[in-house]
Amino acid sequence: MSNGTNGSAPPRTNGAGPNDLEALCRELKSKVDIFLDTATEDDVLNSVKNQIIVARGVIDEALRRYRPEELSLSYNGGKDCLVLLILILASLPSSASLQSKSARPLSSCSSPPFPRHLQALYIRPPLPFAEVDEFVTTTSAAYHLDLTTSNQSMKPALTEYLRERPEVKAVFVGTRRTDPHGADLTFFDETDADWPRFMRIHPVIDWHYREVWGFIRALGIPYCPLYDKGYTSLGGTDDTHPNPALKEGASKTEGQQFRPAYELTEDREERLGRDR
Repeated sequence: MSNGTNGSAPPRTNGAGPNDLEALCRELKSKVDIFLDTATEDDVLNSVKNQIIVARGVIDEALRRYRPEELSLSYNGGKDCLVLLILILASLPSSASLQSKSARPLSSCSSPPFPRHLQALYIRPPLPFAEVDEFVTTTSAAYHLDLTTSNQSMKPALTEYLRERPEVKAVFVGTRRTDPHGADLTFFDETDADWPRFMRIHPVIDWHYREVWGFIRALGIPYCPLYDKGYTSLGGTDDTHPNPALKEGASKTEGQQFRPAYELTEDREERLGRDR
């Protein structure tokens, strides 16, 4: 396993204090709060608002159950875990959530220190897209992720990760209901008996495809450039193609053209560009 360390991307708060993550989290919290407080007649954006409220409740519950150092994020640069990452960071400034698991004496008036990083694990596919690798690297730096990268398959990668970080008790996962194996998941699910033991947390499990993109675009969140080329679900180069539902007419100079991922509207069409 290796740690990603450099790169840059999302906008940052000017004049950040000694804890850059705290400044970024407060900036993102403000953006989410403003979005929630801004009236709209757009049905999709109103649905996004409802989903944010539910997801924040799940994240707040996770922060009550676990200390920040006991939490990690499954992060592969895809749209779903990107939404989840932004919502986690926007939830961290809640002092009540941070203090509830504090080991400080009850008589202490001091708040626990704000975390400086969010732990994350990137399990690379055997044949990764260069664009995905670059996006994971740059966003990991910009969002202050303590990223571990594994080239193993999921089960051995998780086994090694938890052996190296035994303090991790729960992992945020961006799985949605329409994903493979997502239909029966709840907000909090222990891993199966034959897997490494930890709690899987699914704050965006009930989000729809249009809501994911509604959130990303409304808040101006940078995303992987492959989505602008018609990819709607990201895996490896051997099993991922532009979505045929977004195909346009061929150009003599540029070949087959595809509309951007955010123009897709149906959940059931999301994985038409995936072989598995």
